[in-house]
Amino acid sequence: MLQPENLLVVFFGMIATGKSYLASAWASHYDLPYYNSDRVRKELAGISPETAQQEGVDKGIYTPEFSRRTYDALIEHAMYHFQENKKACVVLDGSYQSLHERDLLRKQFSDQVRLAFVHCVCSEQVVQQRLKIRATDPDAVSDGNWEIYLAQKKRFQGVMKTEQVIELDTDALVEELIEKVSIKIEM
Repeated sequence: MLQPENLLVVFFGMIATGKSYLASAWASHYDLPYYNSDRVRKELAGISPETAQQEGVDKGIYTPEFSRRTYDALIEHAMYHFQENKKACVVLDGSYQSLHERDLLRKQFSDQVRLAFVHCVCSEQVVQQRLKIRATDPDAVSDGNWEIYLAQKKRFQGVMKTEQVIELDTDALVEELIEKVSIKIEM
């Protein structure tokens, strides 16, 4: 059962690791506000979330500058809920591939809310399967593909031992994963 407290749950990891699917399902299970970096990015660009942007790594709406705007907007969305509601729980979903990005969240929120980071992982074989399915899905919001996965793999800063993170292999039934997240977060 969801406890009334200020809680920010951040689902993060590389593309196609199931973070958006799980984050969305978990937020929906508890009827919580949910913000996805791909949707927010496209909203900032003034385009439909389902509009494909296959411009390549670090181009178009995926430049470092536009990514900064996107992740700042995610922070603003969460702040809005915590300012408006004394007992809010908000879910953010993005790669948060650098320790710096995760630390920005800690600095912004650690004095105000309880933070829970859920690092979503899976095998490369599962990533490839998910990317193939995504490529044929007309409603897919993410523009991630194998080329972007490989570039992200080189850049992704793994979880530091000092970070308090829940690591979760997402190659399982979503109902089981929702339960695991809830138990680990002590919901």
